[in-house]
Amino acid sequence: MATTVGLISLGCSKNRVDSEQMLAVLKEHGYQIVSDPSQAEVIIVNTCGFIQSAKEEAISTLFEMAGYKQTGCCRLLVATGCFAQRYPEAIREEMPEVDVIMGVNDYQKLDEALREAEKGGRPVYTDDDGQFHEFGRVLTTPKYSAYVRIGEGCDNWCSYCAIPMIRGGYRSRPKADILAEVKTLAAQGVKEFTLIAQDTTRYGTDNGEESQLPQLIEEIAAIPGVEWLRALYCYPERVDERLLDTMKRLLNVCDYLDLPMQHISQHILTDMNRTDTSAHIREVCRMFKERGMMLRTTLMVGFPGETDEDFNELMDFVKQTKFDRMGAFMFCPEDGTRAAEMPNQIPEEVKQERYDRLMTLQHGISLAQNKARVGTTCRVLVEKKRGSRYVGRSEYEAPETDGSIFFGSDEPCEIGSFVNVKITGAKAYDLMGERI
Repeated sequence: MATTVGLISLGCSKNRVDSEQMLAVLKEHGYQIVSDPSQAEVIIVNTCGFIQSAKEEAISTLFEMAGYKQTGCCRLLVATGCFAQRYPEAIREEMPEVDVIMGVNDYQKLDEALREAEKGGRPVYTDDDGQFHEFGRVLTTPKYSAYVRIGEGCDNWCSYCAIPMIRGGYRSRPKADILAEVKTLAAQGVKEFTLIAQDTTRYGTDNGEESQLPQLIEEIAAIPGVEWLRALYCYPERVDERLLDTMKRLLNVCDYLDLPMQHISQHILTDMNRTDTSAHIREVCRMFKERGMMLRTTLMVGFPGETDEDFNELMDFVKQTKFDRMGAFMFCPEDGTRAAEMPNQIPEEVKQERYDRLMTLQHGISLAQNKARVGTTCRVLVEKKRGSRYVGRSEYEAPETDGSIFFGSDEPCEIGSFVNVKITGAKAYDLMGERI
């Protein structure tokens, strides 16, 4: 009888792709995948290690899953992902319940590691050969939507971020492999494709070229069955008219870009080792508004040395720009990063107060932006039915990130289909409407 395996995936969509690849490796080697960890003989926790809250979640989830060695049928507990890559020795010493420690670059060795653990070993795999490994995938997203990773690692070395230490340097995935995967997924019924990497706009630059993201988008958009295409985790420095004009011209490319800016104060950007300038960020925002495109960003408050003047400049920037989508987080010192050792660390209560003020401001902006959509009609991807109403998203709402559109329909709607919806009401993050 096949060994049962349960997998818990924490963190971002990039981690989700790793999890899907692990599931494919397990399936290839004859393991049976189960959704209930209490029924799993092997439990894998794919961890995140980006910020303190993610590390705390990784630790608590590992301890929770370890409980199934007593209350379930678990024989082996596996820690993998960013937290395992970053802290293998700590896990080995402080979590004897963990039988296998595997980082982010060794998933092809998963069966080998499990076999070693079954024999009483306690293997640790955290090598990084700097290669982009290709795997099959078992999708964990709805059948109509999939993430497509186009790169791995990062070369930006922002002073607050540990990703380059965890994931290694940036390497672009070969275009032929990306296109082949999209064609396969589209043939299986996937309609919505979301491009991801640590920095999607860096695609192709490791080969000594300018960003090849516009060309990649154009070639993916030409594949039959690709209804929606969007890109997340872009970098402002490499956003230019060529990229935006390509997106605007192609009808199946969403008028939406995720562009984490972090801040607007020039000296804060410099201390963050963000190579972009405040002036260029403002110019990028202007280019978006000029083209009527949806812009999402993420901002950071409480970076070391952030003065009241810096924060007020950030607030004014948000007021002026009126982001359609905006998230924020408080600076958290990460082990081994330059920012963790900087002077003038901001007290936690000040970080919290600034975060609350910023998000209150954005709440009002989001509400006004959504109210402006009342009376308009949009194409909606139907995702689920809740009671008598349906829930979906337009091209302006990214999966697992933005709000939803709740709408009524006189006729049944097929999950994964597209329908036209007239917006009739708005909240700060969700919209209401009726199918037409």
